[in-house]
Amino acid sequence: MGKRRKRRHQWANELDDLVRGACGGFLFGIPLLYTMEVWWIGSFVEPVWMLGAIASSFVVVFLINRTAGFRKSGGIRLADAAMETVEAIAIGILCTLLLLILLQEITPQVPLDEALGKVIFEAIPFTLGVALANQFLSGGEPDAAPKDSQPAQKLGQPNPPDELNGTLSDIGGTLLGAAIVAFSIAPTDEVAMIASAVSAPWLLAFIATSLLISYAVVFEADFANQSKRRQQQGLFQRPLSETIMSYLVSLVAATVMLLFFHRVLLSDPWQLWLAYAVVLGLPATVGGAAGRLAV
Repeated sequence: MGKRRKRRHQWANELDDLVRGACGGFLFGIPLLYTMEVWWIGSFVEPVWMLGAIASSFVVVFLINRTAGFRKSGGIRLADAAMETVEAIAIGILCTLLLLILLQEITPQVPLDEALGKVIFEAIPFTLGVALANQFLSGGEPDAAPKDSQPAQKLGQPNPPDELNGTLSDIGGTLLGAAIVAFSIAPTDEVAMIASAVSAPWLLAFIATSLLISYAVVFEADFANQSKRRQQQGLFQRPLSETIMSYLVSLVAATVMLLFFHRVLLSDPWQLWLAYAVVLGLPATVGGAAGRLAV
């Protein structure tokens, strides 16, 4: 029984490490995914350059892992660092592949060599994000409270001022993070290209992916201030409600940025506004999640 519990605990820790690494990849790699020049380079790059990109990534990530990889462990040996490097590259490639499929840059009609080039070149920042996840984004201390703990509150008691302040702080952090990540993407043609290539039902996949990444970054990846996030008071201070609220705030921020850069006009149909906002809302939501961790 003890061995089974220990094995279950090891698998849970492994899953936490993988989630942390993937979230670090999303935070670092999302902006480059909205760059058509990288799509084009990946479309015609020679196999030797693909191998060179993988080899360069391996060296850089290996050196990072010798200091601190995406796992919370010290004293990493050479063999362990090499194994974690392979895992980091695999996580980066898998995350990149899934998002390129979401962005419709990889479809069944895309040749294998072209798809491979896109994935490898786009996966470089993802891989670096995976490797840097624990070193720069982790709080370094175990959570002080269980994951499902919530601040105690008496029934019928009015919301104290701290709840309103906490909610406003969350909204401000979300807006700041969304602007930092998505502001440079909003004026580009990539948003229009992606929005024109996806169908209305496919936009639901954008929404689900945005919500999932936002939830994982803030509540599951064990980054800095995660325990504080779960104990903070606020009008929406439950993981699900906060994630939905922050996503809506990110959508509003994305819409304002699109309007600011005249990517959408008041005369445009609402379907166009919705498609553009949801597409830009993905990087805005990732930035918003990082912003909430910072406040």
